[in-house]
Amino acid sequence: MPGEHAVTYWARIKSETAFPIRRGAWYIVREANETTTALDVHDEILVLPSSLLDVVDHQPERWTVVPRPANSSVLPPQSWGEHYGVCPSCARRAPLFGAPTKMGCTRCGIVFKVAWDEGYLGRLPVHPGL
Repeated sequence: MPGEHAVTYWARIKSETAFPIRRGAWYIVREANETTTALDVHDEILVLPSSLLDVVDHQPERWTVVPRPANSSVLPPQSWGEHYGVCPSCARRAPLFGAPTKMGCTRCGIVFKVAWDEGYLGRLPVHPGL
């Protein structure tokens, strides 16, 4: 109907998995039911178990603080430390040097707050100013 707006849902992975999806990145939900959710991942549809996803009804507006994967020695670089950020708009990874409360993305140019209080993947990062 004219004047009605469809809600766009967004989802990100909420546990350590082997699926080809970037940790901390938000993706548009194309279809969902109780058991599966179809995400738009780089113009391809990826169907995942719904139980593995956090889903929200608005585009996220904060950098996700992602703990370094235990088995990663290359991405992100070791120099980034124990956590890194993922842009909510374009999913670019970035270091969190100096524990910023807001940060601009070098890819999309948008400034967002950093979600230090979120506890992504069940681990709350230590922020020196909190």
